[in-house]
Amino acid sequence: MKGRGIICALMAFLFFLAAPAFAQSFPALTGRIVDNAHLLAPEQAAALDAKLAQLEQQSGRQMVVATIPDLQGYPIEDYGYQLGRKWGLGDKKANDGLLLLVAPNERKVRIEVGYGLEPVMTDAMSSIIIRNDILPQFKSGDYDAG
Repeated sequence: MKGRGIICALMAFLFFLAAPAFAQSFPALTGRIVDNAHLLAPEQAAALDAKLAQLEQQSGRQMVVATIPDLQGYPIEDYGYQLGRKWGLGDKKANDGLLLLVAPNERKVRIEVGYGLEPVMTDAMSSIIIRNDILPQFKSGDYDAG
């Protein structure tokens, strides 16, 4: 009986040591454009940043574009939600941030919207924007236009 307790304690200890290896890692929020997949030309990133800054000034809502090489084995919905929470996008009380997440190596794109912004930017609207505006540009290799 005593041996079983030691084995259980050892297994629990090993689990806690291994847990950080399975945790998601996220890029640092360095600005409105976080281009870790290196998809955007510098001048395009600067122009997009200026547009997002103007939109934030006019609406008070924070929007970030993030490109990451891969999703670390997670579904894009989960990764995007957790990334938005980690970064604390939008007003904390209004929960009105928006994240455009692109994972080119996995060919995934998602617009993650805070609950406070959902009346303005619905899931259906996000899907239409991705399908009609973003993906056609990406398929032709023009990430800047997408």
